Amino acid sequence: MAASKLAAFAVLATLAACGGTPKVEEPPPAVPGYEAVVDGGFEIPAVDPALLKDGYQRTQVVYTGDEEPGTVVVDPFARKLYLVGEYGMATRYGIAVGRQGLSFRGTGKIGRKEEWPSWTPTANMVRTRPDLYLEYAGGRSGGLDNPLGARAMYLYRGGRDTMFRIHGTMDPPSIGHATSAGCIRLFNQDAIDLFNQIEVGAQVKVRTLEESIAAEGPYMDNAFGRAVPDTSENQAQKLKDEEAIAKKAAEDPEFAARLAAAQEAERRAMLQAAAAGG
Repeated sequence: MAASKLAAFAVLATLAACGGTPKVEEPPPAVPGYEAVVDGGFEIPAVDPALLKDGYQRTQVVYTGDEEPGTVVVDPFARKLYLVGEYGMATRYGIAVGRQGLSFRGTGKIGRKEEWPSWTPTANMVRTRPDLYLEYAGGRSGGLDNPLGARAMYLYRGGRDTMFRIHGTMDPPSIGHATSAGCIRLFNQDAIDLFNQIEVGAQVKVRTLEESIAAEGPYMDNAFGRAVPDTSENQAQKLKDEEAIAKKAAEDPEFAARLAAAQEAERRAMLQAAAAGG
């Protein structure tokens, strides 16, 4: 599970301290653009700087694709999203990709945009999966506990909703991962940034695997479930990290217990995301 793998890394680092008692330290300063922010009456927490490594921080990059400025390009395999700009540049965002995000290919347009979106399951969803959807049959209002996060942008094709969404998240550690539910997630700060830069009608392209490899090169998941370039160095690092996690879990009951708790928390988060369709 994606978030539990990332939690394993954090727990491993903490428990490696001398004496087994972690030092209480001040949290690191927020990265500019990812500070805590009050929006729509909700306080969005700052993003942990550790989650912005490996190219997952919003940044301006050279872009060599042939898409027109203003186009949103989604790469579900490299787990990147680009907003194409002028003069061969683009804004790159890190994303998480769920099942629905892997099911769409080709092009569409942003048909609508919502701030702090609400969500209501269809009658058929409630009927077929009451274990997931009955609780939300009356609708789920927007907020920090809504898996769609602070913003949602809805992809349409031929004037019809494709059920493909680009949206925020209630689970920042999931960014960079493939998840069991949802479409395309961004950090809430990034979802707001993208929302403010595009209009209804903006073109969206979702890359195929072949297009992703041609543009980005091959990608792989590291030991913590995050997409990184598929290089010999990253493959070797993955083996080392997997061995370290397994060894720590076998030797340290506290680490094993925290890992199990992280896995259970991720399971609950996945159920919530499935329930909200995001």
